[in-house]
Amino acid sequence: MTVRAGREFLAIPGPTTMPDAVLQAMHRPALDIYSEQMINLTESLLRDLSKLFATRGKSYIYIANGHGAWEAVISNVLSRGDRVLVLESGRFAIGWGEAARAMGADVEVLKGDWRRAVQPAEVEARLRADKTHSIKAIMVAQVDTASGVWNDIEAIGKAIKAAGHPALYMVDTVASLGCMPFAMDDWGIDVAMSGSQKGLMTPPGLGFVAANDRAIEVHKKAGLRTPYWDWSEREGSEHYRRYCGTAPVHLLFALRQAIDMIYEEGLENAYRRHRLLGEAVRRAVAVWAEGQVLGFNIADAAERSDTVTTVTMGNGHDPAPLLRYCKEKCGVVIGVGIGDLQGKAFRIAHMGHVNAPMVLGTLGSIEVGLNALDIPHGKGGMEAAIEWLGESVTP
Repeated sequence: MTVRAGREFLAIPGPTTMPDAVLQAMHRPALDIYSEQMINLTESLLRDLSKLFATRGKSYIYIANGHGAWEAVISNVLSRGDRVLVLESGRFAIGWGEAARAMGADVEVLKGDWRRAVQPAEVEARLRADKTHSIKAIMVAQVDTASGVWNDIEAIGKAIKAAGHPALYMVDTVASLGCMPFAMDDWGIDVAMSGSQKGLMTPPGLGFVAANDRAIEVHKKAGLRTPYWDWSEREGSEHYRRYCGTAPVHLLFALRQAIDMIYEEGLENAYRRHRLLGEAVRRAVAVWAEGQVLGFNIADAAERSDTVTTVTMGNGHDPAPLLRYCKEKCGVVIGVGIGDLQGKAFRIAHMGHVNAPMVLGTLGSIEVGLNALDIPHGKGGMEAAIEWLGESVTP
């Protein structure tokens, strides 16, 4: 028996559910890529991406996923042998560092923990110890979707400044841009990157990079530059150079619609929506954890992200049957544990095009699965989420 008829719902941390309006925006004939309409579309997107990153610097659009945007950042500001400090708090900053190593950088990992955020004091101490300023760049993810952590990017920026270190500060915002506050210029960030398929509600395939004047100056002497990723190559007068060739027209129309929706809602309202829905998930998980099987991967409540919650399963329980039940019986796809948490956790996404019925439906399906599979859990998780939203979403 199953109750999964209807549209399957994705509750994975990317790609996220796309609004119907975004899908419809792509349903059009091909555009003359040399037309004024195409040029205006590109310029509007570049302006609005810089606005999302909160920078007066330049933004770039790549036909690539987030891993491609990582490579774009690395190749534009680093040279072979440059030392990079990677701030560990999960899988993705480490992955960015591994890409840098493969491209010829000397990568050092500031050892962290998959159960906590990056500690700014530890960053400051390491940078103060680098008397010769051998470290050329610092890499960190604002949200790591493997661990579920939120890193205080502003505090880390203050730590870098306090240490008086000249390294470029580079931030991955793939799982946070458009969902959580981000202020590139105000927080002292030199380069930021993101992707289209999470908070920006657009199909996978677009990568974004923003760079300030300091990064652009370093770029001029970078030794890893290659034609496709090169910022300078994308600054030519011919419009096609913005994309190093043919523009991804239909994805751009999708992105235009998605960004319009974000600004129609208002960024602050979008941030608050993510905070409220993220907390609703956390309220439910906190109750379920009373059964001594489920728990939060991130130990400190203040370090749990508003876009994804990573839930551990212990006492001999495997998350696979629960995920299979939710998908096959209820039509809800929950994220698997990845990296060090593979087979030990599952992930509930609450980012992008998401609202109360979507989140409550996801939580309800998980609770149905917990009951059906006799997985020990505290009773009343759904009620806790509903009570929270009832208190917070005022008339």
